[in-house]
Amino acid sequence: MSMKRFGLMLIILVVVASFSMAGGKAEGQEGSDTEPIRIGASLALTGNLGSAGKSILLAWQICLEDWNAKGGVLGRPVELVYYDDHSNASEVPGLYTKLITVDKVDFIQSPYGTPAITAAMPIAMEHGMVYPGNAALAANKEFNYKYYFSFWPLGPRQVEGIADLFFEAAMSSGEKNLTVAILSEDNEYGARVSEGALESVKKYGLKVVYNDRYPPSPATVDFTPVVRAVQNTGADLFFVGSFPQGTISIIKACKEVGYKPKLFGGAMTGVAYAANLTELGPLLNGVCACCYYVPEPTIQFGNVEDFLETYQSRAAVEGVDPLGYYNPPWAYSSMDTLLKAIEATGSLDQTVVGDYILANGWDSVVGKGAWDPAGSGEIAESRGFLVQWRGIESNDLSEFMVPGKQVIIAPEEYQSGPMLWPSPLFED
Repeated sequence: MSMKRFGLMLIILVVVASFSMAGGKAEGQEGSDTEPIRIGASLALTGNLGSAGKSILLAWQICLEDWNAKGGVLGRPVELVYYDDHSNASEVPGLYTKLITVDKVDFIQSPYGTPAITAAMPIAMEHGMVYPGNAALAANKEFNYKYYFSFWPLGPRQVEGIADLFFEAAMSSGEKNLTVAILSEDNEYGARVSEGALESVKKYGLKVVYNDRYPPSPATVDFTPVVRAVQNTGADLFFVGSFPQGTISIIKACKEVGYKPKLFGGAMTGVAYAANLTELGPLLNGVCACCYYVPEPTIQFGNVEDFLETYQSRAAVEGVDPLGYYNPPWAYSSMDTLLKAIEATGSLDQTVVGDYILANGWDSVVGKGAWDPAGSGEIAESRGFLVQWRGIESNDLSEFMVPGKQVIIAPEEYQSGPMLWPSPLFED
């Protein structure tokens, strides 16, 4: 054998041996076999959205613990890299740039809420990252990003869907010539709420007598003048789009000035957080808001009750929202769906994983479903419903853990009781 042929064979043997020692990784499986797969995110862990952010973080941690207990993903442990964005959307782009370019995470999860999620969208798009969304209203409307997946149960119509539930319930009363007041927070969320409500009002032929927005917290501290202005219009229906702090303050202001519209509520976020439920107590009687889980017998989604049992046992120890009705089931599902796609494809390639999620939908603790075929990134069918609180006698958390106190009045398929009309607002 010539030295030239011997040298060529030696090179081939070395290459083959090196590939075997490396485990022959498939395309997209960067890193060693034992190196953790890293998921990056920012969350509102402090500031006015801190309660929501902490509950989402716990849901993600439970999901990762479940996967790691089974051997991880692709035989590798999974870990979370996260930063506090202080409930400030302006911090979000820089944090996601750091996660992707400095920390070099393998995948990302979105922050919490519409303003923060839309703030990070251009960063996700620039780097071609799969982008699971956690609680946003129509965040992809202006972006049309193929790999944005909204784990929020409102479906393609988003705020129009919430508004439809609210105004459809009002119309079912049979009362004619109802007038409407719309109040929303002056941010991206509030803008979408107002837009959706106006579309729904037009659909039902109702008359708008008030439509305004208020500066976000902490700029607006006293809501009494705002609510008094609404009261002066005599509006029959008061539709509100608020973040948690505004939700509490507006309900209290209505009680203070004695404003009792025939139906009050709508897209008020945070009302279902345990701290807010117990702070408001009987003030919630008659109020209506869109929710995604309550302990009513008409809703059975996946194995959400099993998840909530685990979550609640941990929440009590870790000092986060003890109920977990609002964000945690969908937050767990967003992480679970991402990890299932990585495992199923055997790849860390964003396009491969994104295409798999797009084609296969989601199947997790909240049940299973497909994505909107129009490409909005929302789930194909709404899973939201309108709750009317009633019979709340105290501020004890146990009030909200039994059927019959948070009655689903719309849509009809989930209805667990009739609407009380006019709403018996603030009555014990």
